[in-house]
Amino acid sequence: MEKIKSKGYAMFSKDGPFRPYEFERHAVGDNDILIKIMYAGICHSDIHQARSEWNEKEHYPMVPGHEIVGQVIQVGKNVTKFKVGDYAGVGCMVNSCKDPNCETCRHNREQECVDAVFTYASKDKFHGGEITQGGYSNNIVISEEFAIKVPADADFEKVAPLLCAGITTYSPIQFSKVRKGDKVAVAGFGGLGHMAVQYLVRIGADVTVFDVSEEKREVAMKMGAKEFVDVSKSPNFYKDHLNEFYFILSTIPAKYDMSAYLRMLKFGGEFAIVGLPATKNLPSISLNSFVFTPNRKIYGSMIGGIKETQEMLDYSVENNIYPKVKIIKGTPDEVAKQITEAYNTIVNGEVQFRFVIDMRNL
Repeated sequence: MEKIKSKGYAMFSKDGPFRPYEFERHAVGDNDILIKIMYAGICHSDIHQARSEWNEKEHYPMVPGHEIVGQVIQVGKNVTKFKVGDYAGVGCMVNSCKDPNCETCRHNREQECVDAVFTYASKDKFHGGEITQGGYSNNIVISEEFAIKVPADADFEKVAPLLCAGITTYSPIQFSKVRKGDKVAVAGFGGLGHMAVQYLVRIGADVTVFDVSEEKREVAMKMGAKEFVDVSKSPNFYKDHLNEFYFILSTIPAKYDMSAYLRMLKFGGEFAIVGLPATKNLPSISLNSFVFTPNRKIYGSMIGGIKETQEMLDYSVENNIYPKVKIIKGTPDEVAKQITEAYNTIVNGEVQFRFVIDMRNL
């Protein structure tokens, strides 16, 4: 079968910058679809990975991007979930073992499968060990099982970030069974945090936002938060909220005092962590914090399975829950430069809230 010629934007080393790049994807198999990408979101995880901040042995050239939406332009002979002309999304993973004896795949948690293949910079054992390339490109080939159906009436400029930022925040909210009237908090009001606030407000929870930027207060309150706390103004910000929250979601991408948030949980409360800083800036928490703040729970969460991701996208579109976005577009050279600039802007905390790349002219 013939391989698929592709064009994208790649980093050729951890120091960048982005440049246009031509490469090939594996052929469209019997169970695969070929998607012409319309938009791709930029996630902070892209930056960590492209700059080798999580792993010094990353593969280059690297085409990042795991927030993808586009139109199906080819289907394999066994495909039933999509037809040509449908719209599809791709998130953070593109395959797993799918073995019925696999505990995680059987329970729709494919992201935890030991054989999971992630959307870029991942060794694809199901396609000869090729290194996957992501969504900062004009097309992608994916198994129909790992593509998400996108309604034709969705706001396509804003859909792509739902495939990561959306599911990453939606999943722990569901796992912790947040209900109407619960007092909850979101730590970090950026690309992830502003999605979490929207989901929590829609449920009817009482939401407090913690962030280091006073400039975000107005937007957080307009989204329905009841309170905004600028933690940069006081190292003891948590003392006014001791034993208050049932649920706290941390999206913070930098080193911070985890024990402060643990102390704000009420008895039996849950602290979910989705923000993952660079390895050199990882926060930690002492054993003393657990013992002297007893009967609270801390857990990590990573995206969600395909079933839950489809549920999230349907819920988001139905309830008009979308990220705030800034569109990057222009000639290939202009877009490559803008992506490099966007990375710096995100790292400096200067964006509200999600960059999305228009791929339609690539």
